[in-house]
Amino acid sequence: MKSNTPAKPSATSRPLWQRLALRRLKFLGFTALLLAVVLGGSYLFAPQWLMKADIKRQMMAAHVEDHSVQVGDTKWVYFEGGQGPTLVLLHGFAASKEVWLKQMELLTPHFHVIAPDLPGWGESTRVDGASYNIDAQVARLQGFVDTLGLQKVVLIGHSMGGAIAGVYAAEHPEHVAELALLDSFGLKANENDFSRLALSGKNPFVFDNREEFAKATAWAFAKPLDIPGRFEDVLIKRNQASRAFIDRTFNELREPSQYLSLQNRLDRLGMPVLGLWCHDDKIIDISALDSLRNGLKTAQAISTSTLNGCNHMPILEKPEETARILTSFTLSH
Repeated sequence: MKSNTPAKPSATSRPLWQRLALRRLKFLGFTALLLAVVLGGSYLFAPQWLMKADIKRQMMAAHVEDHSVQVGDTKWVYFEGGQGPTLVLLHGFAASKEVWLKQMELLTPHFHVIAPDLPGWGESTRVDGASYNIDAQVARLQGFVDTLGLQKVVLIGHSMGGAIAGVYAAEHPEHVAELALLDSFGLKANENDFSRLALSGKNPFVFDNREEFAKATAWAFAKPLDIPGRFEDVLIKRNQASRAFIDRTFNELREPSQYLSLQNRLDRLGMPVLGLWCHDDKIIDISALDSLRNGLKTAQAISTSTLNGCNHMPILEKPEETARILTSFTLSH
C-alpha cells in the first residue's frame, strides 16, 4: 500500500541558497558553542584573562594607550590619550589607573589625559622597604613630570591621590595650572566610623574572602558592586599578595603629618582649585570640603561641587556628572 505522506526532500534536492544557509547556520552554531566553552572555561579557570580583555575594551572606548617610562628606580606605567590641555589623574589608596578609564572616555575628546599607576600600585614599580607616603610620592611625581617634559598641567587627584596632587601643587606650583581634588585625603574632617576604625589600627581595605570584599567595597560605594564572583576572587588574591605593602602604607598614612598633609599647605596654593565631594562619603567626611574652602587663602579661584547618590567614588558612581564638572572647571580658567 502506498503512503500519501510526501517524501522528505534530500539535501541535494534543496536549492543552493538553502544549502548554503544551512551550512552557515551550522558554522555559526558551532562557533557559538565553541565560544561559550572557551569563555566559560576562562571564567572558571582563568578569569584574569577576561578581566584583562575587558580593560582592553575600555581602553579602546577611551581612545587611550598603555605606556611606560623609567624614572630612577621606578617604572611608571600609565594610560595616555586625547589632545588639548593636559590633565594628569592620580588614583587613590589600593586602586590603580584603571579606575579612571570611564573618565578618560569622557575627557579625551577635549583633553590630553594621562593616568598613571602611582609607584607601588598597579603595574608601576614597588621597591621593597621604601616609603610610599604622601611626601615620598610627591618627590616621585616630580621625576615623572620632568621625564615626560610636562609644563603646566591640570592636576586631578582622588582620595590619597588628592593629597599627593595638593601637596605637589604647593611644592611645585610652576607645573600646576589648576588643581582638582575629589573626595581628597589630607584634610581636616569630622570623625566618622571609618576614621575611628583607621586610627584604631584596623585596615578596612584588606579582605580574604567574598564577604570581606563586600564589606571593604561598601566603605567606598553607595551600592553593592555588581561583579562576577570569579572576578572578585582575582581581586581577593591580588589583595592578599600585596597585603604587607597595603598594611605598611596604610600605617604610614595614619600619621598626622600624612592625614593633614594637604591641610598644612592650603595657604600655599595660588592656582584655581576645585573641591568635588560625594555628599555621603563614608571615608572622607564632607566636612573636609569646608576645611578646603576655608584654608585656601591665596587661590585665584575656588570652586566647590557636591554630588548626591554616591559615596567615595564619584569617578565611577557618577562618571558623567564628574566629567562635566571637571570639564567646566578646566575650561573656565
